[in-house]
Formats: sequence, C-alpha cells, structure tokens
Amino acid sequence: MSFEEYAALARQLSEQRRAGEQHAATEAARRRDLHAAVDYLQQRLTAQGHRLDQLGRAIGIDQPPPGPPSSAGSAPFTPSPPSSAGSAPSTPPGTGDGGDVGAAGVPGRPGVGAYPAELAAGEARLALPTAVSPAGVGVPAQRAAAVDPTVELELARRMADEADRHGQQAELLAQRPVLLPTWSPLARAVAVYAGCGAAAGVLMLVLVLASGVGLVDGFTLGAWICAGLPAVAFFGGYLVLGRWGRPAMVAGTPPRYLPLGFLICFLVVPMAYCAYLLLVRGLR
Repeated sequence: MSFEEYAALARQLSEQRRAGEQHAATEAARRRDLHAAVDYLQQRLTAQGHRLDQLGRAIGIDQPPPGPPSSAGSAPFTPSPPSSAGSAPSTPPGTGDGGDVGAAGVPGRPGVGAYPAELAAGEARLALPTAVSPAGVGVPAQRAAAVDPTVELELARRMADEADRHGQQAELLAQRPVLLPTWSPLARAVAVYAGCGAAAGVLMLVLVLASGVGLVDGFTLGAWICAGLPAVAFFGGYLVLGRWGRPAMVAGTPPRYLPLGFLICFLVVPMAYCAYLLLVRGLR
C-alpha cells in the first residue's frame, strides 16, 4: 500500500471520527433539550394541579381521599399445575417416537404440553398474545414500534396549552356571581334592592287592605310603612347580595352599596304608598 493510500485512509478515519463526535454532540444536545422540556412540562402540570385544587376549594369540591386498592388487582397470579394431557412423554428423545418432545415449549400446538389443556379465565387473560403462522404454530405478537419522545412531548405541550385555556375559562366563570352574572356590581345591587323594595311594596298593599277591614290600626300601618318594611327590604337585599351576588373566586368582599340600598329601600315603600293613595283618589 502506498503512502497516498495510507494518507487517504487516515483522512477517511479522521472524517468518520469527526462525524461521530458531531453526532454524539448533537444527540447530547437533543437529550438536554428533551430533559429541559420534560422539566418545564412537569412544572406546568404541577402549577395546573395546584390551580385546579384552588378552583375546587373555591366552588366547594374537595379532593376525594384515595380509596383502598381493589381485591382483583391485589390477588396474586398462581398458575395451575399441568394436567396429565399436557405432560411430556416418558420416552426419551432420540428413540424415534418422541418427536413432540422438542416442541413442548411452543405454545398453540395441539397435543403439546406447553400450557394446560384447560386454562382458567384469569390465566387466559394473562397469556401472551400470539399470532398464528400459516403452519399453525403460534408465535409471540410483534412489539409496538418505539415512540418518538419529541412527538410525545409536543402532544403533551399541546394538551397543557388546552388545559390552560380551559382553566382560564373556568376562572372567568368563577369570578362571576350566580345572580345576574353579566351585570356590573352597581347595576346588580340596584336591581336587588329595588326588587326587595317592590316585594315590600306588595306587603304594604296587603297591610293597607288589612287596615281597610279593621285588622290593622293606623299606627301599626304607619310604623310598617315608614320603618318596618323598608328595613326588611334592605336586609333582604343585603342577604341576597351576600349569598348569590358573591363570585366563587374573588379577592376580598364584593361591594354591596349599603348607602344606596338603604336609600332605595326607604324610598320605594313610602313612594309606593303615596302612589297607591293617588291611584285610589284618582279612581274615586
């Protein structure tokens, strides 16, 4: 071999070495990127778990305690002893009539003692899957192809993004109260206090009718119209706002607009009484 051939061989080996080192460096960088992506996804999933726990506690759903393991999963698997039909023949190999002895380890072949003739239901489920060949001999099924970790991480990232989107929607829904969720707090408070004042106005009409037939005297009627019914309407609106006007997740106590509610309730009932008097006089 000449010197030029040795030099060419040396250059080829050097190039192969550099290509191997570059491939190793690229593979190491890919593994580092995969580990970093796995750590990042783990942190995201942990944060999502904590956030879901907070949402569950906010709406009154506690995490159920882990239940005891099922008895079906804890029962050990004990194979039954082989039956007489599956026992190996007593004739030693090589005598001419012991041809089935060498195939005793192949499952699926009739008349062979690899498995018992009658398997229990649980044992049949635990048996390996077999693919029957044209010759009738069962062989183990082929294993699934190896998955690409990059593809799996991308799918996990997309699922995490989808979980974040649904979590944000759940948080927006949790920040809305049950009562009039699309209304502003001020408009909700006005509507609640006005509704309670209207209900108190209906009770006021009942008292007026009762006073007309002599069941309620004038002093009691005046006390209920000026103080009793407005106070009942005000506290009723306060309780309704506290019960159904409070979002499931809110920082602090939502405003209830107490001065506004007091003014509305203590004006609606007397004004309703005045409107009733004007209506009665106008009809007369």
